[in-house]
Amino acid sequence: MHLLELWKGDNNLSFELYKSFEQNENGFVNPCFQMNKEEYDEYVKLCFHHSFGLDLKEGYVPDTKYIVVNDENEYVGIVNFRHYLNNVLENGAGHIGYGIAKKYRGRGYGNKALALVLEKCKERKIKEVYLSCLKDNEASYKVQLANGAFIHHEDDDHYYTRILLNE
Repeated sequence: MHLLELWKGDNNLSFELYKSFEQNENGFVNPCFQMNKEEYDEYVKLCFHHSFGLDLKEGYVPDTKYIVVNDENEYVGIVNFRHYLNNVLENGAGHIGYGIAKKYRGRGYGNKALALVLEKCKERKIKEVYLSCLKDNEASYKVQLANGAFIHHEDDDHYYTRILLNE
């Protein structure tokens, strides 16, 4: 299994993957929910720019969107890795958001995908990774725990977790 930068993948396959997610499924916000293919192709170009900190909306930070590719070269999930945090992210979504397509859930892909993106965090010298998940998303919570997370704080709806990274 590996992570593939969105813009390096097959846009037809990644478009279908994005379309397999609801607009806001288990806390995974899908910006492509109502896009057509032409709009999606422009979105992919914009994601490439965002990874370098270019063309960002006010309040946004550079991020890299990855496709989670299994050993059979199937596109099974999406990861969004924010390169650093601002106040909104520090108190909310954190560094990493991820989603595994319904038909691939329960196979350990979320756990492996998070482990792979944690390696990207280490490459960027991030010492403490911030994450969050809805309290009713037990699968995501278990993925975070399996990768070393602990609850930092919580509110009525979310757990806000942290993972300390060793060099």
